[in-house]
Amino acid sequence: MNVLVIDAPPEPSPTPVIAVVLAGGRGLRFGSEVPKQFVKLAGRMVIEHTVEVFEHSPMVDQIVVVVPSGYEDSLWDAVTRNGWRKVGKVVAGGRDRADSTASAIVALADESAQARVLVHDAARPLLDQPTIGRCLEALERYDVVDVVVAAGDTIVEVAGEGHIHDIPDRSRLRRGQTPQGFRLGILREAYRLASASGLEGATCDCGVVRREMPGIAIATVDGAPSNLKITDGVDLYIAEKLIQIRSTQSTQHSESLEGLQGRVVAVVGAHYGIGASIAALARAHGARVHGASRGAGNIDITRRHDLEAFLAGVAAREGRIDAMINTAGLLIKKPLVLLAEGEMERIIATNLTGAIHLAQAAHPYLRQSHGCLVNFASSSYTRGRAFYAAYSATKAAIVNLTQALADEWAADHVRAICINPERTQTPMRARNFGAEPADSLLDPEVVARATLLAACSTLTGVVFDVRRHDA
Repeated sequence: MNVLVIDAPPEPSPTPVIAVVLAGGRGLRFGSEVPKQFVKLAGRMVIEHTVEVFEHSPMVDQIVVVVPSGYEDSLWDAVTRNGWRKVGKVVAGGRDRADSTASAIVALADESAQARVLVHDAARPLLDQPTIGRCLEALERYDVVDVVVAAGDTIVEVAGEGHIHDIPDRSRLRRGQTPQGFRLGILREAYRLASASGLEGATCDCGVVRREMPGIAIATVDGAPSNLKITDGVDLYIAEKLIQIRSTQSTQHSESLEGLQGRVVAVVGAHYGIGASIAALARAHGARVHGASRGAGNIDITRRHDLEAFLAGVAAREGRIDAMINTAGLLIKKPLVLLAEGEMERIIATNLTGAIHLAQAAHPYLRQSHGCLVNFASSSYTRGRAFYAAYSATKAAIVNLTQALADEWAADHVRAICINPERTQTPMRARNFGAEPADSLLDPEVVARATLLAACSTLTGVVFDVRRHDA
């Protein structure tokens, strides 16, 4: 006899962990047209990075997001787009931070007083899982917990005219971060008491508790210097670089290329160098690889028709294209004033115009498969190099192109990433620089592995640096 067994849903935890993401502010100091938490960072909105931390945390049961009035639908769109399962409520915030916390407390009216609540600024997208763990562990012993880091700078207290009034002992000072952890009942009571005197000017929920309930001990746990708060454009730039470093480290520490099994990968520039190594490694891990180059099939990236015909042929044979990897490049080393017009045109056509044409031709296939476009930068993109200025300029443009496409194509679920390898042992480099010590160059196979790991990731709009000391 066949018996149908239906698993009963798990009993809710008597003390659930609820993350409250505060994104209710307008971020006027940031100076953008939209609140800073909705500005793009590494191909996604800042708030998407923040919510994702809690979504992927096994310690968090539910997420409540507080947004500016009118932005509720934008957040729900992000929930759907990312497939998040833990976001239970999206509510409108108020004029100040404390108003937003108060709105979240109202939304949690049905939750137990013993529920553990982590209140976190949406403008801190680089929170890590160990910090969440330390905060929750402390909440087992205390009712209120603050996340702090040591004050690296000397803190100066000034008087009314800007003169130094005091220089406190730095060893006793900490910089407050978020999340701040609370037993929900304590946070409710503190805000109930504070409502009588007013919440204006309250910038810290632990401060509200300390002011209204001075008998409550507030514990501290270590945060992380990388858990920075995005306040202005410089912070956004730093956060972008930190995300790049994290993504590079995560791919280098990963050993799995299982995601390539059965995938269709098209590689332009597959005849030699990095492209050939990528094609060989992808095949070894079960991908169906199709390579194109001038040396194999007479396919020239500077000819748009060649690219369109190549991709149409791959799609006709395979039915899909999951990844489009462009390793084609041209470097001619000589002073800019000595670069012939034809040489200049070939550099731009190969490195930039061809990459744009390839992106245009590949987009319909990648949109169908929710695939990934991979471009290649060069270590010279961050600072132009003498005697190959035109090459450096095109590689800087490739980074901008990739980041722009990550934004443009996000709605189509197409990722765009960029690989930035250090000097690599390739025929193109040998032609321009001659014989170099082997230990001063990256092995193309190292770059190939980093490229395919990045292609298998979920990130978009990110530059993956590949360095010899990491390899």
